[in-house]
Amino acid sequence: MGSQEVSTVDWQGKYVTVAGLGVSGIPAARALHERGALVTVVNDGDDERARAQAAELEALGIAVRLGDGATLPPSTELVVTAPGWQPDKPLFLAAAEAGVPVWGDVELAWRLRGDNGRKAAPWLAVTGTNGKTTTVRMLASILEAVGLRTAAVGNIGVSLLDAVLGDTEYDVLAVELSSYQLHWAPSLRAHSAAVLNLAPDHLDWHGSMEAYAADKGRVYEGNTVACVYNVADPATEDLVREADVEEGCRAIGFTLGAPGPSQLGVVDGILVDRAFVANRQKQAQELAEVSDVDPPAPHNIANALAAAALARAFGVEPAAVRDGLRAFRPDAHRIEHVADIGEVAYVDDSKATNTHATEASLAAYDSIVWIAGGLAKGATFDELVIGAAKRLRGVVLMGADRALIHEALTRHAPEVPVVDLDRTDTGAMSEAVARAAELARPGDTVLLAPACASMDMFTNYNKRGEAFADAVRARADESA
Repeated sequence: MGSQEVSTVDWQGKYVTVAGLGVSGIPAARALHERGALVTVVNDGDDERARAQAAELEALGIAVRLGDGATLPPSTELVVTAPGWQPDKPLFLAAAEAGVPVWGDVELAWRLRGDNGRKAAPWLAVTGTNGKTTTVRMLASILEAVGLRTAAVGNIGVSLLDAVLGDTEYDVLAVELSSYQLHWAPSLRAHSAAVLNLAPDHLDWHGSMEAYAADKGRVYEGNTVACVYNVADPATEDLVREADVEEGCRAIGFTLGAPGPSQLGVVDGILVDRAFVANRQKQAQELAEVSDVDPPAPHNIANALAAAALARAFGVEPAAVRDGLRAFRPDAHRIEHVADIGEVAYVDDSKATNTHATEASLAAYDSIVWIAGGLAKGATFDELVIGAAKRLRGVVLMGADRALIHEALTRHAPEVPVVDLDRTDTGAMSEAVARAAELARPGDTVLLAPACASMDMFTNYNKRGEAFADAVRARADESA
């Protein structure tokens, strides 16, 4: 299916099972029901919230089965799943045995775009282990700077279904896609797409690094204009080579060094483009200054270059790249400066939930008291510690899997003082900040970059970051 084609499905009387209530399942069930499908929603949970959601859907005439997400309802012709449901769940195994296709919410949105009779907006897609949300929001800011009607959607929290079926007619969408979403999106064909980086993550879900990378690589399938890859991460370029793209689609690299032809990069503090210029062998176009990027940490410059590459692939002029980057402000809990206390900076990067993100965060500072720990998700920490050892003034550990980080520190940075907090309650953060402050010296940065997920102690990484910021501000008030 070509990138500009819109799939038409006769939904009337089609038996569709929607797997999972929540931010993707409920809009999917509603949209399919409105188009005449016979929808049954299945959900593993049967708590008070699920029952309330079920009652709303049942009032519309949608069948809901709570507490049984494993059994494939009779007559099912299609399963539409929430992205987080693992591929080896009995429901999907039964669907495969019955020859029933499984789509995710992204696939459904892709199939339904243009269904309301309007022109389907092209998608500029971003995936990768880290940096997706920031890059997509940077991209949307650049597109807005040139006057295009756009939105940052997808895994970023704004439902793609709402975007493609809502009242706003967009010129282009900036779409964040997770590996989960791409796994269930077989016919997605973006205008242009970027894989920012690849590092081990969610391997318990995908089963192997190879399977994880393959799902990320799906974002390049059928691209029409540009496949954007990270020069510093050869695995991303390998995915471009393996992709089946439209004729004329180009491979566009981004690098923190001086760019070669068909690349974007950095020269003397300037972001430059040698890909979308008339003579890329001899010319480069200035796009913005490093100082236009907030914050100007190396990995965030890489995000800006990837966003710029996708915008330029869509025909955006250089001035809009600069204006969009200047207007962009990062989300909370992403290398967010909280306060300076006694010449020590306190920085919240609670979003660094894996080792790859934490490696980039640690690389942004020279002398660090590192607060880390949580749920490791199968990760190992030796390489992370080896790379950061010389920057570490001290480490404060907390959370369920802190021992894994402690063992790596013992092996590779035995001289670095470590405070091991034997607690997993939410109040541990206040103690962690206090102990980090004791280790810090003027000029240091106390950095929350946990390298782990948060759910052992907090509802999500936002709550973890808020706890850190609250503890820092309380300490700042005491020292004022």
